[in-house]
Amino acid sequence: MIALELDGGIATIAFDDPARRNAMTPELGAALRDAVQQVRARDDVRAVVLAGNGPAFSGGGDLRMLKQLRSVSKAEAKAHMLEFYGRYLSILDLDVPTIAAIKGPAIGAGLCVALACDLCVVDEGAKLALNFASLGLFPGMGATYLVPRRAGAQRALELLTTGRVFYGKEAVELGLALEAVRAPYVRGRARSIAESIAANGPLAVRALKRTFAVDRAALQAALENEATQQAESYASQDLGEGLAAAAEKRAPKFRGA
Repeated sequence: MIALELDGGIATIAFDDPARRNAMTPELGAALRDAVQQVRARDDVRAVVLAGNGPAFSGGGDLRMLKQLRSVSKAEAKAHMLEFYGRYLSILDLDVPTIAAIKGPAIGAGLCVALACDLCVVDEGAKLALNFASLGLFPGMGATYLVPRRAGAQRALELLTTGRVFYGKEAVELGLALEAVRAPYVRGRARSIAESIAANGPLAVRALKRTFAVDRAALQAALENEATQQAESYASQDLGEGLAAAAEKRAPKFRGA
């Protein structure tokens, strides 16, 4: 489920479940965490590229998992989500700069994992969305911390409450990505940036990484709230309607219940 390549001081970690558009399952998250641990154990890695194999970076959360969580208690759902977030956000545990290479769609939690990286190169035509509310679901995967950190509070609220689709070029304008390039060049450009980083003094680079790191206490507080609110969403009729509408490819009719 994860492809890991090590070359020239650069590790490339790629989601590798193209048949499912790299849907964010617990199993894929566990595989990512294992790859991160492998990279952390090496002292020759100076930069990391996070990518997705196949036509999508990540199509977002696994809808089957969301349906299953509708049948458990709120306490169980919250605990599940906190562990789920932790598997994917293990990318934050790397002590070298990380560069997301978004080729193809990055939706919901998939986009959030890219935003957890230090830098982001995006396919200029990539379909992007923070579509949690469009399903009747409170945002998760650190969205309520990571999106305003990049785009500001007002824009983050707009993106999260509308769940609208936007594309790679706009992501740069919004501050969510560093550069937008044509799809065939995304991973190459991310690799080029990684090579420039790897050529510099590793002690200085790692110190810069720590200096610009996320506030882990603030992120954890956001994750706790997200897990609580998502547990409430799982118990709602709205999420049932949102999932049914997504499966039937129609507009949902939410009733606020």
